[in-house]
Amino acid sequence: MIADTIQEADSRMSSTVAHTKEEFAAIRTGRAHPGMFAKITADYYGTQTPLQQLASIQVADARMVLITPFDTNATNGIEKAIRDSDLGVNPATDGNQIRVSLPELTEERRKEYTKLAKTKAEEGRVAIRNSRRQAKDALDKLVKDKEVGEDEVTRAEKDLDARTKKYTDQIDELLKNKEAELLEV
Repeated sequence: MIADTIQEADSRMSSTVAHTKEEFAAIRTGRAHPGMFAKITADYYGTQTPLQQLASIQVADARMVLITPFDTNATNGIEKAIRDSDLGVNPATDGNQIRVSLPELTEERRKEYTKLAKTKAEEGRVAIRNSRRQAKDALDKLVKDKEVGEDEVTRAEKDLDARTKKYTDQIDELLKNKEAELLEV
């Protein structure tokens, strides 16, 4: 039972780190990358559909992204969704493709994105601590119900704390890398 509780907490913490990594990928840096469009959904025949399901996304160079819709009828919806997103870009349609030119980030915008990255990292750390707390509560309940001994739970809590630190450190490392990427000119 202790092993199951620890394994479940570990799994939740691991998925939290993966989610935080995805959140960081959606934050725009100075270079173009397809992950910037991960959270954008466009209206496709009355349904909000993720952009990756509507078009192929290619990075032409450091500041240019080419989006080719699978269905040409979706072009206007995709263009509107990109324009309305928080990317701060103005897409242009030229025939079958949508060109998204990324402007140079200003220092103020870079600091804003850094602040956003710190917020996302803190959300990840809070989620990890919540997973730890839930696992600790489950362990305490096992002791209270006299299903396991206190010594076993104490060892399990030390293991849980080590795992919590490991995953928190991973988020801190992701944040450090993202900040360096954002402040790079």
